[in-house]
Amino acid sequence: MKKLLLVLLSLLCVLSLAGCGNSNGNSGNEGGNGGSEEGAATVTVKLGCSGPLSGDAKVYGEAVRNAAQIAVDEINASGSEIKFDFFMEDDQADPEKAVAAYSTLYDKGMQVSLFTVTSGAGAAVAANYDEDKIFAITPSGSATSLVYTDDKNFAGNFQMCFTDPNQGVAAADYMATHFADKKIAIIYKSDDVYSSGVYEKFVAEAAAKNLNVVYKDGAFTSDSATDFATQLTAAQSAGADLVFLPIYYQPASTILKQANDMGYAPTFFGVDGMDGILTLEGFDTSLAEGLYLLTPFAADAQDDLTKNFVSTYESKFGETPNQFAADAYDCVYAIHQALRDAGVNADYNFDNLYNDIVAQFNSMTFNGLTGENMTWAENGEVSKAPKAVVITNGVYVSAD
Repeated sequence: MKKLLLVLLSLLCVLSLAGCGNSNGNSGNEGGNGGSEEGAATVTVKLGCSGPLSGDAKVYGEAVRNAAQIAVDEINASGSEIKFDFFMEDDQADPEKAVAAYSTLYDKGMQVSLFTVTSGAGAAVAANYDEDKIFAITPSGSATSLVYTDDKNFAGNFQMCFTDPNQGVAAADYMATHFADKKIAIIYKSDDVYSSGVYEKFVAEAAAKNLNVVYKDGAFTSDSATDFATQLTAAQSAGADLVFLPIYYQPASTILKQANDMGYAPTFFGVDGMDGILTLEGFDTSLAEGLYLLTPFAADAQDDLTKNFVSTYESKFGETPNQFAADAYDCVYAIHQALRDAGVNADYNFDNLYNDIVAQFNSMTFNGLTGENMTWAENGEVSKAPKAVVITNGVYVSAD
């Protein structure tokens, strides 16, 4: 009887040890790993981001956070060995707060990043990502200072959105094709790196394309962003029937209202910073009817990827996703593709992560919501085709 009890106890120990061998504990790599439902080992990568989740620009940060979370949830629910732990800090689109947000993200163990949502915040921490060798790709920070300066290329900093110079060139090229007979005025924010960057390249390309720019001195600053009577009167007096607004949607909404109040009704044309104007609280969206904007994403596109993303976003958040959301969704999937192709798994040596993912982005091609056959230059700039949308009956529709 004693022998039988000893045999039974031995069997129980063996079974207990076997059960311990299948646990989901951390095996020691930086990412942390566990078991999938099928028992295959997985690795969890910590994905950070900062952006405005409060303040005037929160519509951008919320869009990035919401869409990134959709992508993370999809990947984590899939059969992929690579999972994400996503966390985001509020930087209020403020450079000083972005530095504090970076420190918090770093302390949380961020391994890869969606960088920052806005350009000013990103410029403040671009060198931090470079020095700490954390790969970062911004959905929407379009200033070149996020990826390179006159003195340095930040090798691991990339952009999913168009850079400011590319937006200026693309806007002028589009107008040369579709609005060649228009008289053009420009109103821009001279103390904003985003707006002034687009403006400078637009003016140069407009001259090269022989566009008829009749007024280009419509500069304003943060201190004068509430009264645009001088700029609008000058544009109207010059006979401008198209007004280019390379600015964010908040001052643009004021311009549209003041133009309407004075009976001035040109065609208005913006770039990606205009995206979000239809969700601005208190804004009469009828004033934006006929507004054009250059964007890599059209929510009414009929491909399955766009339809599924828009449907999921609308069901979760009750509104149509903007370009910032689409770019964020693409960022997560592009990072996932790079991690997968770099061989990241439960046994991966995370000391190689930075170099491996940079090498992937310098060589890979990516298809997403915001473009097909996307590639990246070594300076971090993306190459993809822009699209134009026009606001019709209160929604974005393709202009082509």
